[in-house]
Amino acid sequence: MNKYSKIIAGVLALALILFILSLGILPVSKAANIVGTNYKNVTVQTFVNITHSKPDVLNVTIYEALNFSAKNITVNAGSTKTIYCNATLRNWQGYNDITSVNATLWHVATSSNNASDSFANHYTNSSCILNSSLSAVTAWYVCSFDVHYYANNGTWLCNVTVSNSYTATNSNFTGSGFATTTFYPVYALNVTDGIDYGGVAVEDYSNPDRTANVSNLGNMNINITVEGYGVKRNDGLAMNCTLSGNITVDNERFSSVSSQAYNLKTALTSIAGGVSIPALTLPKQSNSTPIINSTYWQLYIPPNPAGNCTGYVIFTAIVP
Repeated sequence: MNKYSKIIAGVLALALILFILSLGILPVSKAANIVGTNYKNVTVQTFVNITHSKPDVLNVTIYEALNFSAKNITVNAGSTKTIYCNATLRNWQGYNDITSVNATLWHVATSSNNASDSFANHYTNSSCILNSSLSAVTAWYVCSFDVHYYANNGTWLCNVTVSNSYTATNSNFTGSGFATTTFYPVYALNVTDGIDYGGVAVEDYSNPDRTANVSNLGNMNINITVEGYGVKRNDGLAMNCTLSGNITVDNERFSSVSSQAYNLKTALTSIAGGVSIPALTLPKQSNSTPIINSTYWQLYIPPNPAGNCTGYVIFTAIVP
């Protein structure tokens, strides 16, 4: 071994010893007392071996997907979306000494860290998953939550808590950290399939009313507009017929009141943006029970059309 190899080996050995000492594996050698003049004072070195340290949460980031691009959240209308809280953790006894990592995700304005779970404002994950080790003492954990579509919009906070194998006798031996994100407002709806008026003669009215049930699939209260067309938008038609003629849009009418007379119902329009359904506001869902309201539809057949007729109605969720 040449001179330079011996120097490099010595430096590496010293670095290893210092690292082991920092983990408290080997005791620090004791230095002799320092005696003052004629023993007027004596300086004594003090010693302690730190056996366990509290774990730390160094960083928390909230994602819509398992990637490195943190962003605010848009829930999936009528469904769930998986939200991730990624946490970088440190434990001086080694990341393998981490025994539990859990996380809480909650809506700041309407819930708190220790509140009960609710799909609208509070989620917990008691078994976050180790994704990868970053060093001997640090690791990256992933905590996921399946967030429902009616989760409140606004500021949400994710708190991650980590524990290690040490059982403290006089303190809470855990570390924690948090991050915040914003859930965007989502205005969304769904409607039962089709409005079928059945067989109706010319110069007659469909009877009874046909029902179209509307459900709120977002996280905001909504009003509803409706717009009709026969072939293409803004064509002034309710329906186009196969044999002859068509049905103009004002002959198709609706109401939020069951069995209301035809002349009291609101006429459909082909104008872009449609017309609001009167007295119909769907609140956002707050629990597992869907929010569903009914609309009631009736059609008058003018003298000229013949055959099978088809048309379209666009239901749109808007801000109340």
